[in-house]
Amino acid sequence: MMMMMTETMTSEMQACIDACMNCHKMCMETMTHCMSKGGMHMDKRMMSMMGMMRDCAEMCMMCMNMMMGGSEFMERTCMLCAEMCDRCAMACEMMSDDAKMMECAAACRKCAESCRSMHMMPA
Repeated sequence: MMMMMTETMTSEMQACIDACMNCHKMCMETMTHCMSKGGMHMDKRMMSMMGMMRDCAEMCMMCMNMMMGGSEFMERTCMLCAEMCDRCAMACEMMSDDAKMMECAAACRKCAESCRSMHMMPA
């Protein structure tokens, strides 16, 4: 069920919500992908990357909720989400030989860009 804010939902907000939703999905899928590849042989770097993807997915979910609820903290949440998405994208891009990682990085970049555009909007 959508909240009563729907009438005031801008196309930028809807695009940002969609980007967050997609980024959340990609991070979760990529974590599953990493676990299936790594299994018990996960190194520290992979563990830290998985943590970053988990955090990024959580932040995207929070960001969506803030926008859909019309929270006064929406703008700051979007800025933090953009920062976390950028960091996650950089980590994923270090595994450039892995197509799933690159797909995740692209979703993170798109989400970061969309979240940053929310910051520019008048309150």
